[in-house]
Amino acid sequence: MKNEITLQTRREFLRRTVLGSSLAWTVPAFLANTFSALQAEAEGSAIQTPTGKDATILVVLQMAGGNDGINTVVPYANDFYHKARPVIGLKAENVLKLNDHIGLHGAMAGFKSLYDAGRLSIIQGVGYPNPNRSHFRSTEIWQTASDSDRVEKHGWIGRYFDAACAGADPTVGVVIGNQLPESFFAATPKGIVFNNPQNYRFMANGAATEESYKKLNELEMSSPLPDDNSGGSIAMLPAGMPMTGGRAVDFISRTALDAQHSSEEVRAIAARVQNQAQYPGSPLGGSLKLIAKLIGGGLPTRIYYASQGGYDTHTNQLQSQQRLLGDLAASVKAFTDDLKAQGNLGRVLVMTFSEFGRRVSENANGGTDHGAAAPLFVIGDQVKAGLLGKYPSLAPADLFQGDVKYNVDFRSVYAGVLEGWLRTKSAPILGRQFAPLAVV
Repeated sequence: MKNEITLQTRREFLRRTVLGSSLAWTVPAFLANTFSALQAEAEGSAIQTPTGKDATILVVLQMAGGNDGINTVVPYANDFYHKARPVIGLKAENVLKLNDHIGLHGAMAGFKSLYDAGRLSIIQGVGYPNPNRSHFRSTEIWQTASDSDRVEKHGWIGRYFDAACAGADPTVGVVIGNQLPESFFAATPKGIVFNNPQNYRFMANGAATEESYKKLNELEMSSPLPDDNSGGSIAMLPAGMPMTGGRAVDFISRTALDAQHSSEEVRAIAARVQNQAQYPGSPLGGSLKLIAKLIGGGLPTRIYYASQGGYDTHTNQLQSQQRLLGDLAASVKAFTDDLKAQGNLGRVLVMTFSEFGRRVSENANGGTDHGAAAPLFVIGDQVKAGLLGKYPSLAPADLFQGDVKYNVDFRSVYAGVLEGWLRTKSAPILGRQFAPLAVV
């Protein structure tokens, strides 16, 4: 298959021929050094080739609502855990053990399979200084990579597009959802947003009418949306706060001409490419199924974005989280199986995030309230697999207002992904240098 030749890009060909050994015997030393420097720059460049169909791909998966990380990566042997959670604490027999101390929630068999295969990295205790417990503000912080006391105009992905993807195709960024997430906000807007490819189209003259924009964002999924008590209202705001009408119109007007061609390509790929794995019949399963089609069809996208809602588990958490984590693990496992069958798994990295974790102690309603740090998952064939970082202490004396303290700044994870996977300098994008976490 064409996609199995994962790194033989036009850039690679030029680098090996024009800048390669054929000139080494005939040029002066200073020119040879120049060619060597250009070769190194070309190899590390994050800018796509004109097609971009064989570049590395990042899939960002938002777990909206604030996932309870303590019942996701479970410290089943910890006495403080069971004392704090006499009702919702998971017993050892209900956990998929990773070692003698912690394990995955029992519903996450798909993730345990990925972990055993060396394709899952679990980054423990991810958060940021001075955490904010507001869904909207904390999501905004994660989306823009800002400090908790600073508001940023552009998102971290948008700044990546501005810095590294000038002249790229409109489909350099693809969001499966109802609106552009704040992480995509950029000085020069890029990316496309849709739920159903068949409704993703623009008028022939490049102007999107209000009706066509509504159709573009119609949700056609096989499963109902979460109810209000499960955090569905938060789940439907993947950007952390709704995009205002002005911003939406500005985005459309500045990208409609380019997107006219991309809409035809997206619809053609979705109709032509067949999935090679069985996905759950859920919104998340449908999103990842579509992303796998677009990757298999050669869409020149560097970053895809999808979200799964419902994690605001103030009540009846055991049932809700079991359903959500089971769906997450099964959907991502099907996605990796699909990519492997295509020959594209080596090109794709999946990174999850949630705006915050939950309190250590359960509440009186069989749930947990807004907290701080939580685990983050990175999935792929090239990941540094296993447990990264340190599990936060659950000892009451080590907590801050009932929350675990973070051990890894989420921007160090972003820096590791930007530098190690997308091959671009992270400091200009994140505002300053964070120590890149070696995730690949």
